[in-house]
Amino acid sequence: MIVYVDADSCPVIKEIISISKNYKLKVILVKDYNHTFNINEENVDIVTIEQGNDSADLYILSKLSKNDILITNDMGLASIALSKNSYVLNFYGKEINNFNIDQLLFERHINKVNRRNNIYSSKFKKRVTNDNLNFKNNLIKLIKTATSK
Repeated sequence: MIVYVDADSCPVIKEIISISKNYKLKVILVKDYNHTFNINEENVDIVTIEQGNDSADLYILSKLSKNDILITNDMGLASIALSKNSYVLNFYGKEINNFNIDQLLFERHINKVNRRNNIYSSKFKKRVTNDNLNFKNNLIKLIKTATSK
């Protein structure tokens, strides 16, 4: 089992690395060359790809296998990862699964249509300490679920 991270805008990289290390899981951070990380951990590989639409997504999908874990906020990427029988968690710790992906994709579509019509939703709320704690707890729960199967 490998933990893949859509890392360009991921706010919980330290948490992912720490928890994965405790469970002896390899972490692969996928980013474009415009982002830099100063990480020197034994269980972490950093993959730098060319900048471009969906370049990181395509790399992740080419490597992702059954029972791997993907951390992303990209619902398109999440939906394809689910079809590969992988586990998916967003940056807030919400598990993305076959029961909620349709609604999340629909919400994404509605937001895109609204933006095209110059209708913008309220700004995203700032992350708070509880968001990181919720993410950590849910990642641990997901790892335990995935390793028990």
